[in-house]
Amino acid sequence: MFGLKKPHITISESPVLTQDSRSDLFDDEVKGSGYKLSYASRNKYKNDFVDSGGLENQDVQELEHYAAYKAEETTKTVNRALKIAENIHEHATKTIITLHQQGEQITRTHMTAADMDRDLRRSEKLLGSLGGIFSRMWKPKKGRAIKGPTIYDPAPRKGAHLKQREQLGLTTTPSKGQRRSRTPPPEPTNVMQKVEYEKTKQDDALSDLSNILGELKEMAVDIGSEIKRQNKALNPFEDDVDELNFRLTGARQRGRRLLGK
Repeated sequence: MFGLKKPHITISESPVLTQDSRSDLFDDEVKGSGYKLSYASRNKYKNDFVDSGGLENQDVQELEHYAAYKAEETTKTVNRALKIAENIHEHATKTIITLHQQGEQITRTHMTAADMDRDLRRSEKLLGSLGGIFSRMWKPKKGRAIKGPTIYDPAPRKGAHLKQREQLGLTTTPSKGQRRSRTPPPEPTNVMQKVEYEKTKQDDALSDLSNILGELKEMAVDIGSEIKRQNKALNPFEDDVDELNFRLTGARQRGRRLLGK
């Protein structure tokens, strides 16, 4: 009987592990690039040639590939920083919208307190007229006049602008993971083109990062201004509520005396 011979595979015939194979599972940033580094090369560059004599013992070609690897890693770092800034921007946007809604709620509540004052004045007048023929006219004790909310006319706040855009289904800035549309650079085919390709991507990401940081600075100022405005609005609101409570207490006491007669 003739046995089946097992195929002999030499090391040179084994498949080359490039970015399009195993490394693609870990890195999507340069997928589809014409220039690729093998998985083994990436591991070697990752530890800065510690296992192969250090940088000073490498030839020019190896150092060029190492520069391309470092450029790619720098791009990843910049993109991570950009994603962090986008997350902060997203939370800051929600904070401004929430603060604006809170400010509107304070104003509406204060206006309700002012409406209560008008109703309470009518009730106090009615309570004062009740009683026997020879009863003295009851006059409620009052401290200060109810002023209601002060109408501020501040500069346009980003909170109002953001809320309007949100209601219209619009976004203020590119959402998380999105980038400003630009003409993509041509795919690199050699090591030096790869370095320039990564530098272009870094410049674009840094430009986006700079724009987001500028907006975050403006948003921080808006948040501080809105909190200051609300704190200023809360002081007269608290005074009006205290006055209403004082007068309501007097009206209840007058009602109990009338019912006890």
